[in-house]
Amino acid sequence: MINMKRIKSLTVKAILIVVLIVCYQFIINFEIKDNKPKNTINKPTEVYPFQMYFIDVGEADCILIKYNDEYTLVDAGNNKDGKKIVKYLKDLGIEHFEYVIGTHAHEDHIGGMDDIIKNFSIDHYYMPKTEVDMITYTEIKDELNKKGIKYETPKIDKSFKMSQVQFKVLWIDDNKEDINATSIVLKVNYQNTSYLLMADATTDVEHQILEKDIESDLIKVAHHGSNHSSSAVFLKKVNPKYAIISVGTPNDYGFPKQVTLEKLEKLNTLVLRTDELGTIIASSDGNNIYFDSIRTDTNYIE
Repeated sequence: MINMKRIKSLTVKAILIVVLIVCYQFIINFEIKDNKPKNTINKPTEVYPFQMYFIDVGEADCILIKYNDEYTLVDAGNNKDGKKIVKYLKDLGIEHFEYVIGTHAHEDHIGGMDDIIKNFSIDHYYMPKTEVDMITYTEIKDELNKKGIKYETPKIDKSFKMSQVQFKVLWIDDNKEDINATSIVLKVNYQNTSYLLMADATTDVEHQILEKDIESDLIKVAHHGSNHSSSAVFLKKVNPKYAIISVGTPNDYGFPKQVTLEKLEKLNTLVLRTDELGTIIASSDGNNIYFDSIRTDTNYIE
């Protein structure tokens, strides 16, 4: 005779085992999902029309923005990087720039700019109006005059475009007391992706633009990751998935500062550094950002 009590007991035990297995799998999957990094590096599987090159120029800045066969250059490294940058850009087949932007009058941003002006045709040259007593600045103005290129100073909120790539000036100033605070801060949009280029903007500048549209997928971290920029409240508002730090190694300032890296880590922002990766290339299909890196001979090392 079938023992019904035993069958019921076995059935209940079987159900409990199944329930426990399901619960265990749920907990494991939840933990894996919960601990999975929010942002990872995705390499491009094809050549996309939009690319942003963070060129390795050591303790300096140089950013090339490409859309098909149109180009914009933001900063041009140190003075001794100039000829190397020109060669690299020529090797890419570039002869003409729609826009060239010197974000502010510091040698590690505009040092190689006179070489750029000499060797390429340029539609628009943008830079803050601040007059500074430095040879590099004088050389830039001389080269612009020789080629008949107008020195233009854009106003805050000025918008311009390069085909489907939209640019907006979020900040510019003529503060002679703090040249970093004159930095042109650019918001770049390509379809559904966004990029915030901070030059050497200070925490005071960050406060000034905090209520603007600064949320971005990618931020070029200000001032090589120093502790005079990248305040916690500002980074939280930007909420970047990716952060690029243009920095040299070794450097006399200890950049990027650990406190800056920790702030980005708290936001689960993926940090990519030129001192570790060389030239970093961000590509986009209009919805996603992909990354690649290459070693380029663009940083003059004594």
